[in-house]
Formats: sequence, C-alpha cells, structure tokens
Amino acid sequence: MKFIKGVIFDWAGTTVDFGSTSPVSAFKEAFRRAGISVTDQEVRAPMGLLKRDHIKTMLAMPRIHQSWIEAYGKAPDANDTERIYGDFEPALMAVLDRHCDLLPGIVETTAYLRANDIRIGSTTGFTKAMMAVVGTGARQAGYAPETLQTADDTGGFGRPWPYMIFGNMKQLGLLNVRTVIKVGDTASDMAEARNAGVIAVGVCEGSSMIGLDRASWNALEEQKRQTLLKDARSRFYAAGADFVINRMNELPLLIEDLEARGHTL
Repeated sequence: MKFIKGVIFDWAGTTVDFGSTSPVSAFKEAFRRAGISVTDQEVRAPMGLLKRDHIKTMLAMPRIHQSWIEAYGKAPDANDTERIYGDFEPALMAVLDRHCDLLPGIVETTAYLRANDIRIGSTTGFTKAMMAVVGTGARQAGYAPETLQTADDTGGFGRPWPYMIFGNMKQLGLLNVRTVIKVGDTASDMAEARNAGVIAVGVCEGSSMIGLDRASWNALEEQKRQTLLKDARSRFYAAGADFVINRMNELPLLIEDLEARGHTL
C-alpha cells in the first residue's frame, strides 16, 4: 500500500527561479520608488505570502515603519500598500519571463512521482496573471504540475491560510491530508502546510531561505555551502517543517523512507 498520494510544490525558489530572485528585485524597486530603501533580508523575511500581504508585513517591520514615518510624517496605511503594490506588479511582470529556469532535480523528481502514481499539485504567492508567464516558461522547460492554486482561487486567502492546498486536494481527488506532502522554500510554505495538516517539507538548495542566485551558489566553496545548508535546515525546522531536504533529488528518497516505515512521523 502506498501512503503518499500527492505532492504539492511551491514555485519560485522551489521548482523554478533558483534563489527566488525575481520577487526580491521587484519589491526593492517598488519600495525605492516610494523613497524607502530595503534590504534583501527584509524583503525575504515574508517571502511566499500573497504579495499585498508581503508588502503589509514589510511596512510593519520596525525599521521600515519608522523610515516611512520619517519620510511621510505618518504611519503607512492601506493606500500606501496599494501604491507600492501598483509599482511592484509591473516591476515583477517585466522580469518574470527571465526567471522561469527549473531548479536541479525537479524534472527527474516529477518523473518519479508520476511513475509511482503520486499526484502533483502546486501553490504560489504569485497571482494568476504572474503564473501565466511562469507556468508557460516552466512548461516549455519540462515542468508542468497537474494543478495550480493561487490566492485568486481562494478569495484572497493565500499563505499561511491552508485553502490553496485544499483546492489542490479537491482537484486531484486526494482525501486525507496525511497522505499529502507540501514542498516549499520559505517559512510561509511551512506555515501553509502545518495549517493544512499535510506533511511539511523544506528544500534548501535554490531556496529563498538561503537567498543566493545560481551563479553565487555555484561559486561558493563546499564548506560555505554546507554551513548555509545547515543554517537553512535549522530555520526550516524552527518554522515547523516535518522534514528538510538539501536538494530536490532527495525527495524520492524521503518518500521511499516514509513508505518503508509505514508513514509514521
């Protein structure tokens, strides 16, 4: 008997866009246009959330919040969130088609899942319009999950709400949350998985949790890579991960291990 019936993947930083670099550049540009300088670390902290929620979270960060007050003489409000989002979306759309590269191991991993009758779904913090670009690029490169759910499909309830996962399960005919794995590269992915009751798996290499593009990662000495992987693993577990894998090609091994021990966590 197979215990694992479905795997639901995140997109940027998990299956495409090594290092999840496209949203970072767009957020930084949108805040720059508002006169506020933000760091990569500040941008990446809420990564994986619905993009408006991401902006709200950033505006609530003490340093950014204080910078906004100093620049505008008032605290940021909903209109300011919309103003920044209005700059963010076109900035992201302008670069998305250059960030559809597949992460190593995803093609082989999805081939394994299909060969073992494990259904393949996906959730994202991107909108449907954004995913029209990303999905096309990924499909042309060889990756196409069976289903996709965005917050547009759930009335705006993106991560950490569980409804995008439930939408995938409904479409794929998956009955039991404990037979489903969610794989992602951010703390919000782990929160989404925990709230849905599915198995939460963090993937380190190429993740926003590490935050390096492919060239920067490849240029690192092995000892530095291992240090970053160890730190990312700790942060994933702190965020609620059930399991953490270093890279995508380890997912089939994890599934085989779960099957061998009768799926006991």
